[in-house]
Amino acid sequence: MAGMEEFPQFDLTGQVALVTGAARGIGRAISLALARAGADVALGFRDVRADNGVPAGIEALGRQALPLQMDVTVLEQISGAVEKTVARFGRLDILVNNAGAAVVSPPEEVTEADYDYQFNLNVKSAFFASQPAGRVMMRQGGGNIINVSSQAGFVALPGVPVYCVTKAALVHLTRCLAVEWGKHGIRVNAVAPTFIATPGNQKVLADPEFRADVIERIAALHRIGKPMDVAGAVVFLASPAASMITGHTLVIDGGWTAR
Repeated sequence: MAGMEEFPQFDLTGQVALVTGAARGIGRAISLALARAGADVALGFRDVRADNGVPAGIEALGRQALPLQMDVTVLEQISGAVEKTVARFGRLDILVNNAGAAVVSPPEEVTEADYDYQFNLNVKSAFFASQPAGRVMMRQGGGNIINVSSQAGFVALPGVPVYCVTKAALVHLTRCLAVEWGKHGIRVNAVAPTFIATPGNQKVLADPEFRADVIERIAALHRIGKPMDVAGAVVFLASPAASMITGHTLVIDGGWTAR
């Protein structure tokens, strides 16, 4: 109706997403949430045979799933996954660079191999996934890239110095790509979660003293985050409702960094 306000739209119907590290934890939640919002989802798995039921979960939501072999430390598998996504769906609207890991070690004991592993997995992979995805989005006239950083990119977490630096690098990569590609209608944002109850954090959060300290430091809400807490923010940033947001990192930390 003429004169009516145009309200924010959170629907992703007709869009195609590619999520790295999609098998479990935050990646699994993001993949399912994007499908729930209407997107078809290409799923990047380090081992495509270990899909953890994610493709079936997406299809149960009425969307299409494309499982892909995508070890993000292998550049050929990154570019191949982007090509296969476009070949299957004809487009790519949303890239979520979620794959990542930390090696626990005090700085005086970090090896070169551990250093390189974390930078390759957490930063290099995001850049070289964004590059071919960005080219596709340029041809389309727009798209969204969302990087999964961490509160560790804003505060120093003991025992994971290299991980902290890689996640800070992702925050700045987000800004750089947003500025470079905004003229093509491509928005680039990031999310930065606190400790989330995922398989990767299960061991450290099983320590009662460590868990109690984490909950205390999450100053406002005093609870461990859930994967869907992160997925909701990703869906928002990918949606038309966030059309004026780019170069931003949304911290999802329950108040940890506000303290």
